[in-house]
Amino acid sequence: MIVAVTLAVAVRRSNDLLIRHAAVERERGNLARYFSPNVVEELSGHDEPLKQVRTQNVAVLFVDIVGFTAFADARTPDEVVRTLREFHALMEQEVFRHSGTLDKYLGDGLMATFGTPFVGKADAINALRCAQAMMSAADRWNNQRKAAGETPIRVSFGLHYGPVVLGDIGLTCLEFAVIGSTVNAASRLEALTRALDCALVASDDLVRQARTELDSAEAVFRPLMAQAPQTIRGLEQPIAVWTQARAEG
Repeated sequence: MIVAVTLAVAVRRSNDLLIRHAAVERERGNLARYFSPNVVEELSGHDEPLKQVRTQNVAVLFVDIVGFTAFADARTPDEVVRTLREFHALMEQEVFRHSGTLDKYLGDGLMATFGTPFVGKADAINALRCAQAMMSAADRWNNQRKAAGETPIRVSFGLHYGPVVLGDIGLTCLEFAVIGSTVNAASRLEALTRALDCALVASDDLVRQARTELDSAEAVFRPLMAQAPQTIRGLEQPIAVWTQARAEG
């Protein structure tokens, strides 16, 4: 009887341990969908930073495929989805490689943040480097598409740095959200690439912050060109911006 009870208790404890382990691994898997590996490691044992609603400075990056609606209308659903999967995989890889957070997919684009959930010492420069790495990845992808007889994809980028509100929103379905005028401005800077005929538009706020994080003589700043201040809907005053041209060809 004693042996049977002991075995039963041991089995139950083992099952409880397996269930807890599975729950932890499931939670780590969920976190890994949004955060870079180093952030997942820290959050997996302590999720309080996601629950605390607060304001902090963050770099925000918007990425979008230009003219994707027309592209999709001329292709089969399978080809459209395959193209998006390839594109998102390339962009997601660079977000995590540069210590960013994948905030959300936006159909044919995405939003990423740098400095969430934890403020870092290189958030602005990481965002700028990420965008430039994405541009290079898109160029390589387009070379492959051309070689396969497929239409090249034009990608645009918008970057801004400033205060945001972040924390869990929702009731039964929680989402870690980053909201505020900084986010809206980053999205509108991305849209400004059409008018300025360039691949990337970055606010002077982001570039100045990046320069405080890294020597301004570094190569990352060389492709940037200063532009006249631009009026951005939602911001009270026009803001100075920097652009980076598309690769030739």
